[in-house]
Amino acid sequence: MNFAREVVDAAPPRQRAVVEITRDGERRDYTFGEVTERSARLAQTLIDHGVNKGDIVLTLIGNRPEWVFAMVACFRIGAVALPCNEQLRAHDISLRLAAARPGLILADERNASELERARPACTVLTIPDDSIYSDQPAPPVDLSPIDPCLITFTSGTTGEPKGIVHGQRYLPGQHLQSTYWLDARPGDLVWCTATTGWSKSARNAFIAPWINGAAALLHDGRFEPAERLEIAAREQVSVLCMAPTEYRVIAKRTTIAPVASLRSLVAAGEALNPEVISVFEDGTGLQIRDGYGQTETGQLTANPPGQPVHPGSMGRPLPGVELASDDGELVLSDPRTDPTFFVRYLDDDTPSPEQEPWRTGDRVTMDDDGYLYFESRSDDIIISSGYRIGPFEVESALVSHEAVAEAAVVAAPDDERGSVVRAVIVLRDGFAASDDLATTLQDHVKQETAPYKYPRVVDFVSELPKTASGKIRRAELRELR
Repeated sequence: MNFAREVVDAAPPRQRAVVEITRDGERRDYTFGEVTERSARLAQTLIDHGVNKGDIVLTLIGNRPEWVFAMVACFRIGAVALPCNEQLRAHDISLRLAAARPGLILADERNASELERARPACTVLTIPDDSIYSDQPAPPVDLSPIDPCLITFTSGTTGEPKGIVHGQRYLPGQHLQSTYWLDARPGDLVWCTATTGWSKSARNAFIAPWINGAAALLHDGRFEPAERLEIAAREQVSVLCMAPTEYRVIAKRTTIAPVASLRSLVAAGEALNPEVISVFEDGTGLQIRDGYGQTETGQLTANPPGQPVHPGSMGRPLPGVELASDDGELVLSDPRTDPTFFVRYLDDDTPSPEQEPWRTGDRVTMDDDGYLYFESRSDDIIISSGYRIGPFEVESALVSHEAVAEAAVVAAPDDERGSVVRAVIVLRDGFAASDDLATTLQDHVKQETAPYKYPRVVDFVSELPKTASGKIRRAELRELR
């Protein structure tokens, strides 16, 4: 199997594959023939720099065609793509470099200074630079379903982020959710607004649309609520995939009008408010169809296209996927029924536990029609604007500041983001609580780790509630405001 050969190269060469909108508002169309040519020549450049099958290539590129070319180049020669979010700071990048030991890095020149601070020990190629394209194209290689293909990182509750390794089967496996959730169809233009480096972006920015014969829109600009639907209308987007936070902000801050080309609105990453679904239905005539998945599993559930949405629900299991509720926790009863289940963790050669149930750590309820409703996390992961944030990373950044003796991080409810990061801090002697110090600590976290993780709420206390063994009572902190 090889995704580059069977999907990209096999498509009509003049068929539209990518629509690019730059930060400056310029646009350009790319055909599948151009994607084949660019990715094949870039693949040969990777080979010329010593990248072999199974070697890791880290990308630090935004929503630009060069990111797509790089990903397809890796798929073509069996290299393992590790896409990273441009918001990552040097500390975050260093952790990924240490864990993955990439053979080569492809980065946007606008990220060069942050990458340099991380001190990579391998070759770094930057874009935009036409010299990264070899004169010769590399042919696609034959790959097995469990050969490594893609690495994405997820946050943990008690340690640094963990790398999740997906096999080549992950790519064609996207056909299931592309058909029964995303609802991509031949000739469509699909816009998944997620930034590169996130699980949803890796699968829905271009992989899932292409499998079903659709084109992908890449917008490299910042999120501006007022222009999101304007762009969708101007570019005649058929399917719009956004984070619930984006839907909430648009519903709250703009007037929503129908977009003639839109057929499908989907959301994933966190529970979507029924009120937001209602606002969009009143404005566009379309219901937002929520879905659910994890970095390890890929998409698991969906509010199916063509059926009435159950507001507040993450939907039903995708066809064939065996899900169950075990004492309130959502469990993938048989991982072999999930075509996008991961193959292993990056730091562990042990294969993923496909012979035993996979416990998601998410607590759910189920109605009489089999629709699932998210209740809470079983652990301390904070879900904010669709981002999953482990408290350990933020706490580590906070205690690295001279003023902080101890820090605990929990979720605080927020109307737009669902939840935000809240830091509860014990100061060292000689420092006094103040709004200025809170701002200083917030800025410090933004410098130490990706800015989306910074605590939007900072509280100072004399001591943290702890168990007899010294563990922080996070549940108690969540209740104390």
